[in-house]
Amino acid sequence: MKILLIVLGVLLVVGLIAGGQAVSVNNLLVAEQEAYKKAWADVDIALQRRADLIPNLVSTVKGFAAQEKEILESVANARSALLNARTPQQKIEANGGLDSAIGRLLMVVENYPVLKSSENFLRLQDELAGTENRIAVERRKYNEAVQKFNTTIGLFPNNLLAGMLGFQRNDDYFKTDPGARTVPAVKF
Repeated sequence: MKILLIVLGVLLVVGLIAGGQAVSVNNLLVAEQEAYKKAWADVDIALQRRADLIPNLVSTVKGFAAQEKEILESVANARSALLNARTPQQKIEANGGLDSAIGRLLMVVENYPVLKSSENFLRLQDELAGTENRIAVERRKYNEAVQKFNTTIGLFPNNLLAGMLGFQRNDDYFKTDPGARTVPAVKF
């Protein structure tokens, strides 16, 4: 009888330790999941700010370069795609399209010296540059939060409990555009 009580006591202690570990892992994963969701919200705010600047930039450029209709439309369409995207992955993809369209727009501006010297354009370009910097910072923070969450899920014994608790990897990272890794040719 004494041995049975000892065995039950040991099983009870082991069960309490395992239960405590499960609660601890669950709390950690919930906290990290909320951290990457908050980081995504910060990215979303910065993307929205940039999307709000685009119509002003386009209308300023349109006044000087109306013949660049195709590029202006591509910027408007890319902005619309970003605003209509719902999931982080859709927004990441739409953001890439907007990055590309804005880049083409700014290249066209080089052909219009009067536009480049317009006070309104310069102010908008400054605001856009500041917003791009904020987006870059928020992207980095988001990627770090997702990476921390994914690492925590992958570690033993968390990986055993994460699946049972309903947590899954998040692979919605911002990635560098492959073209961004090549150095542009400089003409002298």
